[in-house]
Amino acid sequence: MTPQLSETGIGIPGTTSHFLETGQGRLRYLTGGSGTPLVLLHTVRTQAEHFRQLVPLVQQRYTVYALDLPGMGHSQIVPGASYDEPAMRDAVKSLVTQLDLRDVTLLGESMGAVLALTTAADLPDRVHRVVAVNAYDYAGGIARSSLLARLIITGVIAPGVGPLLARLEPKPVMRAILSGGLGDPAALREDYLDELLAVGHRPGYSTVARAVYRNLPSLAAARARYRDVTAPVHFVYGEKDWSRTSDRHANRELLPGAEFTQVLGAGHFIALERPDVLDAVA
Repeated sequence: MTPQLSETGIGIPGTTSHFLETGQGRLRYLTGGSGTPLVLLHTVRTQAEHFRQLVPLVQQRYTVYALDLPGMGHSQIVPGASYDEPAMRDAVKSLVTQLDLRDVTLLGESMGAVLALTTAADLPDRVHRVVAVNAYDYAGGIARSSLLARLIITGVIAPGVGPLLARLEPKPVMRAILSGGLGDPAALREDYLDELLAVGHRPGYSTVARAVYRNLPSLAAARARYRDVTAPVHFVYGEKDWSRTSDRHANRELLPGAEFTQVLGAGHFIALERPDVLDAVA
């Protein structure tokens, strides 16, 4: 049975849902807490609820803004929109500038980590610090997770059969792909998986998913912007993340002053399985 979709998603405890009008359409974000701004940027094929377990840990110190990136989660799907890195970065910048956020900490995971770094490069007067978790800034990415993930993603972006595969998303397949990014598969909660599947049935979402996957190389290209980041940066990597030692070393060379933390036993989705670590470094 197809999971039912609410208008605002399952949400995050202690937050409320809002929408922001931008050049990328209406962007949904969840906000709550008190203190300086902490902007949370999610991974490929997820949404603001990716940070459900982290927000309660940090909302006594930060006012949290968890964004649904363009076309994802409950943000508006705009026909013909671009989903390359510069377009998604523009959406993050719209959130920061339209809400006039200052002294901002940007915390992103995977795709969100790249966007946190490139946004910081563009907004040095507003961004105070960056926490980049398992930055997805290398070729291969999710295809390194498992043979199943490699076959599915290759099929989704292919012409002809791709749109059909993007619409299907059987629950066991989605669970298997996401579990491939976890050191502990039990960290994938059933209600969150159901929410992702429900969002995947929004009209036009399969087009968004295909466009995002097709534009993943733009995330690797964006690594060239890292040298322009002037805010302090803390890279966090799971021991079992899809990135390789060479990928991590390349970022150390680009940002030699950055801090680096490795989370033993963790995979690509640290916000799901080790939110305590992100709370400690935020």
